[in-house]
Amino acid sequence: MSRFRPQHAFSPSVPYRLLPFRFRRLPWDPDRAFVSSMAGDWLLMGMDDLQQFISHELELDSPLLADLQARHMAISSTDSRSTLSPLLSQIRSRKSYIFGGPALHIFVVSLRCHHTCSYCQVSRQETTAAAFDMAASHAEQAVERLFEWPSRELTIEFQGGEPLLNFGQVVAITKLIFERNRSARRNLRFVLASTLHDLTEAQLAFLAEHRFKLSTSLDGPEWLHNANRPRPGRDSYLRTLKGIELGRRWLGDDGVSALTTLTKRSLEVPEAIIDEYRKLGFHSISLRPLSPYGFANRNVRRTGYSSDDYLAFYRRAFEHLIEVNRAGYSMEESYASLLLSQLFTSFGHGYVDLRSPSGAGLGAVIYDHDGRVYPSDEARMLAAMGDDRFLLGDVSQPVSTWLSSPVMANLLNAGVAEALPTCSDCAYVSLCGADPIEHYARQGDPVGHRPTSDFCKRNMGLFEFLLERYEVADNPTKRLMRSWATPEPSLAKVSDAAA
Repeated sequence: MSRFRPQHAFSPSVPYRLLPFRFRRLPWDPDRAFVSSMAGDWLLMGMDDLQQFISHELELDSPLLADLQARHMAISSTDSRSTLSPLLSQIRSRKSYIFGGPALHIFVVSLRCHHTCSYCQVSRQETTAAAFDMAASHAEQAVERLFEWPSRELTIEFQGGEPLLNFGQVVAITKLIFERNRSARRNLRFVLASTLHDLTEAQLAFLAEHRFKLSTSLDGPEWLHNANRPRPGRDSYLRTLKGIELGRRWLGDDGVSALTTLTKRSLEVPEAIIDEYRKLGFHSISLRPLSPYGFANRNVRRTGYSSDDYLAFYRRAFEHLIEVNRAGYSMEESYASLLLSQLFTSFGHGYVDLRSPSGAGLGAVIYDHDGRVYPSDEARMLAAMGDDRFLLGDVSQPVSTWLSSPVMANLLNAGVAEALPTCSDCAYVSLCGADPIEHYARQGDPVGHRPTSDFCKRNMGLFEFLLERYEVADNPTKRLMRSWATPEPSLAKVSDAAA
């Protein structure tokens, strides 16, 4: 990785000025480089051409120079009309998520759950332990805090544990929010993240009336899902399918989405996982690696794997997805869609983990069952493991108290990727995020050591795989990958929470 910092003074004889850019040699072709601007524009170019560009040796009528100027990496020294306004405007567009405040608000209404998943990221409790349900007083105060945030677009997601085990609180909170919104006039979106087990017609009538979407967990075919997500009766898969069918009947096919969490055994069968989603009529799949929290962290030797193993799995899964699409069935991988949108569009997105400044506290807020408030679901998971480092406060406090807390100061100090060691020189930094909480969880420090960071290795590996795959693709595959960059909104892109 390299970053080029042009000098402030330029000779009048120099025909063009260099704007800040970063570059990285392509792993699959070291004679070329991925070159990116401050705003995330990029191109692939030969190392010889790059050297000529840096040395101001490109001819003024060179098509390559025109391309570099269009991508905000150079500016004319002779044209008085040349300004930095287009570059600044594009940076503003890509970082537009900063201005609205958190759009994702997660209410954890219960820690109770039927399952005993080995990769569970939260501190689950027995189904009879009602003490771990959110109290009415905490719920009311959390709704007050919700409307203190400035965002006009609010996604309210109910999580657990299993939120259906405290569905009465889901109803109460939803009604409170609707009542408050009569005057606030925000655009509301409701999501229930659930196993969908024991879902009833009466519950669905309420969910349909209030335009809910359902998000569930489906790890693949029956044998894999039941192994990953055991529950008494060993019928987790069948109950999930029943819930999906019932949910679609009330909310429509697009009213139910699913997420898969990948364990070590999952990496052996990418085709089977994708084929299961196709069989069940899903058109989006999220191939999520394990996170270093909760029971997943305790069972890492049994369920975990390296970033290299994940990337090898992902390449194999991606090729199968291409085959599925070429055979006439439309299906996207949601994380590929996010990364491709970063590569092929200039707009900001709502995905918390790929934000800089960090999305923790600026893109999402979590109201836990006990009234405590966190800047991300990962921060809540760390607290469940006994580490309150990222606890913002509680629902009795105003939002201003949370924002002025030492926790937010620490997150922001480690949350601007462009200012972090190694990240500041990374060619992908304008397309990526900082994610200080994951780095703390994995490496014991919010900044972390980027050269050995799983977050960096995974995202860089995926960016470079997608770039290489796009470059060698035939035209139909190129069109398919570009279509993923501007897809319909997907639940998996708003939140990565497992049900």
